Amino acid sequence: MTVNNLGKHKLLAEYKYKPAKLYRGYTSKSLYVNLSDNKIKEKEVTEMMKEKFIGGRGFGLWYLWNATTPNTRWNDPENEIIISPGPIGGITQYPGAGKSLVVTLSPNTGTVVDSNVGGYFGPLLKFSGWDALEVQGKAENDVVIFIDGNQGLVRIEEAPEEAVDSHILAEQLTELYADSEEDKRNISVVSAGTAAGNTMIGMLNFSFYDVRRKAVRLKQAGRGGIGTVLRDKKIKGIVVKFKGLKGDLNNPADFAKIAKTGVKLHKEICRLDDSQNRMRRNGTTFLAGIMNDYDLLPVHNFKYGSHPDGSQLAANNWVKMFDPGKADGCWYGCTLGCSKVVVDFELKTGPYKGQKVIVDGPEYETIAGVGSNLGIFDREYILECNFYCDTYGIDTISFGTTTAFIMECYENGIINKQITGGLELNFGNKEAVLELLHQMSRGEGFGKMAGLGIKKLKEIFIKEYGADPQFVNDIGMEAKGLEYAEYVSKESLVQQAGFGLANKGPQHDEAWLIFMDMVNNQLPTFEDKAEALHYFPMFRTWLGLVGLCKLPWNDIVPESNKDTEEPAKIIEHVQNYVDLFNAVTGKNIDIDGMIRQSEGVYQFQRVFNLRMGFGTREYDKVPYRSMGPVTVEEYESRRERYDNQLKELVGVDPEGKSTEEKIKILRKYREEQYEKITDAVYERRGWTKNGVPKLETLQKLGMDFPEVVELVKRYQ
Repeated sequence: MTVNNLGKHKLLAEYKYKPAKLYRGYTSKSLYVNLSDNKIKEKEVTEMMKEKFIGGRGFGLWYLWNATTPNTRWNDPENEIIISPGPIGGITQYPGAGKSLVVTLSPNTGTVVDSNVGGYFGPLLKFSGWDALEVQGKAENDVVIFIDGNQGLVRIEEAPEEAVDSHILAEQLTELYADSEEDKRNISVVSAGTAAGNTMIGMLNFSFYDVRRKAVRLKQAGRGGIGTVLRDKKIKGIVVKFKGLKGDLNNPADFAKIAKTGVKLHKEICRLDDSQNRMRRNGTTFLAGIMNDYDLLPVHNFKYGSHPDGSQLAANNWVKMFDPGKADGCWYGCTLGCSKVVVDFELKTGPYKGQKVIVDGPEYETIAGVGSNLGIFDREYILECNFYCDTYGIDTISFGTTTAFIMECYENGIINKQITGGLELNFGNKEAVLELLHQMSRGEGFGKMAGLGIKKLKEIFIKEYGADPQFVNDIGMEAKGLEYAEYVSKESLVQQAGFGLANKGPQHDEAWLIFMDMVNNQLPTFEDKAEALHYFPMFRTWLGLVGLCKLPWNDIVPESNKDTEEPAKIIEHVQNYVDLFNAVTGKNIDIDGMIRQSEGVYQFQRVFNLRMGFGTREYDKVPYRSMGPVTVEEYESRRERYDNQLKELVGVDPEGKSTEEKIKILRKYREEQYEKITDAVYERRGWTKNGVPKLETLQKLGMDFPEVVELVKRYQ
């Protein structure tokens, strides 16, 4: 079969369907595609799924649980990629309602991972008649999955001639399937680039067409190696097309309530954003300067939390580079508009050298990960690295944190130029970093080894290069196999636990509590910390069940918020979400009901980890650098602070003691504190001392499926 102008696509399978009409946020259908036998079918989304798993991440977990076994590995054909937007996803009246959740078995962690992403794909998938897309199996050659929601058509097409790198492929496929320039806005493409196929840290790009700039833009589902899974399945792209967007397509129970709730927040953003975080102007770059000021910006592999050149990464410097004067939402109706962009950026390295491109971002995590954490404060370099990570399909967080670990190992003589193939991987060497990234794309040189991620690199450095196991484990900033998000948690016990006890590994989208703990001192007791580590992960989980972005929750706050009993929760906005859910679905939950919905899914995900051979206390350990100073230079950089802590918290006079002795004493104290907070959180979550959900906890939440009960009984 020939498909227009970009080469010959061979039709492997075709499925015609009648698009299901949405009712109260659900189509009650999901799309299943198996690439091993080119089978396409629809599945019923049951009332049980809606009641217990809600949508988004919940649907992904349920489908993956039923598709896999305890012996399934990430690159087995039965592993799946599931994309689901949730029942609120796709509404256009409330900011941040275009999120999708992607779920798979991770190459990094060996267990289930989820990642949230913006762009148009999730909403267009839903309006095409599907609450979720479930892809299983492996193709023999590169394929495109095409979903036409207007024609009621799904095709699997062999696609040999299009590019792999996302900035080209997304544009090619948008052009290919669009009927006109106007029609491009009705198309979204999921892709991963060349490096995703050669590393374990690949990510997915979800496209949206920017009609004002007449360009395809990209948003990322970054964490856990999901892009690596996509390329392992030989998927070049997944394309959805839907024309006819309207504000009431979710067929909600109470459209007027949705509109009223949205208008309230739109007005709040317009009135207050300029005096708060200035998201519409700065995007997430506003965090870089704040993190540097509060000693929380990772520098030199999380050794330090600030740098004299940190001000170079502050928002005011990025704003000068952004393309101004155009709305920047990654889904319709988002007045927060944080998706900033740099246009006509001329590349200086790599296969696209000399070309002018669009760079989406940079986001804070990228600025910190590939910038300050590597000791690089050059904005032009950060944009170049940002672009290539995106188009190659590489997670900027894992790339930055892994490269920082490599740099510290290089500077400590664990690896050398002979091992790195001549790359001088000292902190600050931006040329070497970019070459490492290009090697990942080509699948060659030291880049291929670096792309394995920190967990595997630690094993190699210890076994083959004689590295001291304690040192590399102390400085290797990963937990559960996932590289750390870009916040220095040394002085925040609750953030240490927020990273360490997160189901998928140390990602900030589950429990970002560092400001509550360090800056605002809102969590003085262990009970306060444990309660925060229960409520906030459950609340944030809920956003990923229904299809919402978290930024409109806490990056804009009502004027009266400071006077509420719990300002960190921003209860007025939480109530907005409850109102939206009820207005869409016709249900009648309250805030406690919202948390119970999340808690059930969260507990199920913990059991999923257990099923895959993880999920007990030993896997909640964290590298010591996330708790305190590993090296003499780290301690000395904050000597007054640490000496005072020894006196005031530990009851030890530091006078006359060597720095090494003081590090050892402080370490013992901090590790004991981490064990205590772990115990407190386990108790609050209804888990055993070994971190396993108790049977009564699962029963209370309705997650006592026979296979779940049988599994946890082995650990009770």
